[in-house]
Formats: sequence, C-alpha cells, structure tokens
Amino acid sequence: MSIVRTNATNPQNIEILSNLTSTFPTFLYGFTIMECAVLVAMAFDRFVAICDPLRYTTILTHSRIMQMGLLMILRTVILIVPLLLLLKPLSFCGANVLSHSYCYHSDVIKLACSDTRANSIYGLIGLILTTGVDTPCIVLSYILIIRSVLSMASPKERHKVFSTCVSHIGAVAIFYIPMISLSLVHRYGRSAPKVVHSMMANIYLLLPPVLNPVIYSVKTKQIRKAILRLLLTK
Repeated sequence: MSIVRTNATNPQNIEILSNLTSTFPTFLYGFTIMECAVLVAMAFDRFVAICDPLRYTTILTHSRIMQMGLLMILRTVILIVPLLLLLKPLSFCGANVLSHSYCYHSDVIKLACSDTRANSIYGLIGLILTTGVDTPCIVLSYILIIRSVLSMASPKERHKVFSTCVSHIGAVAIFYIPMISLSLVHRYGRSAPKVVHSMMANIYLLLPPVLNPVIYSVKTKQIRKAILRLLLTK
C-alpha cells in the first residue's frame, strides 16, 4: 500500500516520511518490545506459581514487580532511541512506495538511497536482544513447567495446572505467529502481490489486541455463558 511517495526534487515529502518513521512506528515498535517482555514476565509468573507455589508471594513481591516493569520500559527506550537516530540521516530518492500500511522498519530501509548497513546491523542486534532473548526464556519456563506437571500423580491435578497456562500460551501464539509470518513474507515473498504484504502487516498489527481480551476472558464463566447465549440466540 502506498502511503508516501518521494522524489529528489521534493524534500518536503522526504521530511514527511522522516516524521512518519518517528511517530506511529515508534509506538508500534515500543509496544511490541514491551509486549515481548510482558509475555516473558507472565511465563515466569506461571513458572513460580506452578513449580514453587509456597514461595510465590516472597519471590514476586510488589517491589520486584515494579522493578520488572521499570526494566521493561528502560529496555524499550534503550532499543528504540538508536533506531530513530539511525533513520534520521537516511536520504530517500526516486518514487518510493511502502508495501505496508505503516512505516515498517525493514520496508523503510529498502527505500533509502544512502548506506543502510548500520541500520541493518542494529536491527539484527535489536532482534537478538528482544525475540532472541525472550523466546528462549518462555520456552525454558514451559519446559520446567511441563516437567513439574508430569511429576504429579493425579491426572486431575495435571489438567487443572495446564488449564491455568492456556490463556498465556494463546497470547504467545497470537503474538509470535503473525510476527514470524510477516518476517517471512517480507524476506521471501518479494514476488508476492503487495496486498499480501499489506494484509500480513495489518494482521500483525491488529490481531493480538483484538484477540487478547477474548483469550483472557473466555475462561470467565459469566463471559463464556454470555457469549454462548449470544451465539445461540442467533
């Protein structure tokens, strides 16, 4: 989807593109990094609650939770600020058409006429420090949770414990699957129609916030009954 067209004789459009890469995408990438961290914190919460329930209140104190929240914000700021500073010096020339409905970082870099090696390297570093760190932490937490659950003798207890993790697993799935799909389309789907790129970008942007409330509320009996009543009446 074309949202900005620039050319060498129209610096105003280049400035508009620069402003776009500094406003909405800033919030987008910032909240993405924070959501990664929140999912890790939730996985750690499930791990402590299941594997060491007697020490749950002593491990996850209010002050420790506040420290974790501050670390999430600090990590987001540290990763986002250099990203914006590296985008500012880039020059754009020719008829530039973005394939997404917003300024996706990799998409913007492809439009630049100047050297973008620093941007690419920092993008890789940022990916390693977010997804590359958070994903193994979530996987490790669930490996330890599964090992702890399998040691339980009663199948009823196993089912009860696993049911407490369903919402978090669903949230992880709807966050990572669109993100991975968008990355694959952007990397290997160059010959795909532009509508595919735009559609995947919008799914990645809209699907998690739309489905998260459903995932976390479907286990509430009152909400579940209301949804079933609404569906059955139709």
